[in-house]
Amino acid sequence: MTTIRAEYPLSERRACGLLEAAVSSCRYAPRRLERDAALTARLSELAREHPRWGYRRLCVLVRREEPANHKRVHRLYREAGLSLRRKKRKRLSRQRPAATAAQAANQEWALDFVTDAMASGRHIRVLSVIDVFTRECLALETDTSMGSLRVLRVLERIIAERGAPARIHSDNGPEFTSRAYLAWAIERQIELAHIRPGKPVENAYIESFNGRLREECLNVSWFRNLFDARRQIAAWRDHYNRQRPHSALDYRTPEQFALAHASAGFCGNEAGQGGSIAAPSPHTPLPAKHGVQHDQACRMII
Repeated sequence: MTTIRAEYPLSERRACGLLEAAVSSCRYAPRRLERDAALTARLSELAREHPRWGYRRLCVLVRREEPANHKRVHRLYREAGLSLRRKKRKRLSRQRPAATAAQAANQEWALDFVTDAMASGRHIRVLSVIDVFTRECLALETDTSMGSLRVLRVLERIIAERGAPARIHSDNGPEFTSRAYLAWAIERQIELAHIRPGKPVENAYIESFNGRLREECLNVSWFRNLFDARRQIAAWRDHYNRQRPHSALDYRTPEQFALAHASAGFCGNEAGQGGSIAAPSPHTPLPAKHGVQHDQACRMII
């Protein structure tokens, strides 16, 4: 219609008659553009605040403010050019032993270290501790160096607040295989589950958490000094536990999920455990793969 009227001196009615089109259809202006403008602006604002979040988490934040259909949010998200570019990875199929899934809080904790640097170029280490069942981040201890005794102090502080776990999952780093660490686990009757060397996928929960920590905090933050790093990382931990929707928890926050299961009676009461976990079973021996190392460590301690 616009092209014909630009080339020939025809009225709108005459041009519609030649094209056998209704005049009302030419004058129609979609109303959804006006309605979608505000939502698109809000999505862009949230995407700037959380540059590594996809449309599903942004949709959860939008729904906290107003009702919104997820398909509409996805359409506006793509039209605004906010989609994240992800590189597809080639995955190999491997036979792995079946892992026992946690059924309550404090059944299994996962530990690992993340490394970053400050503005001065000095490296820092962050010890991350999560509850595998509730996905809560129990600690993000930050320092320039961290040995096994410092790790034990962090674990003791968490145990004093919420009770001891039944099992701790970690890699084979020196902090998690030292004699002090093994003796502490024996005294506390905590099962230690170490992954096979070179198999970080066997501790997938902490690896996934560390990926979120690096993308949403470490990569987008500038640490002036150690105190600034501790402040910003602690603020992100509070945001992760209290505000960040978690896809594995039906887009609830870890704090909401933990409170829901605690109130529903899924977390049993245990004397001396603060009443926050299911009653743990007696200490079970370590897997056969680590049995020899465990016995040798015990003899060295004795």
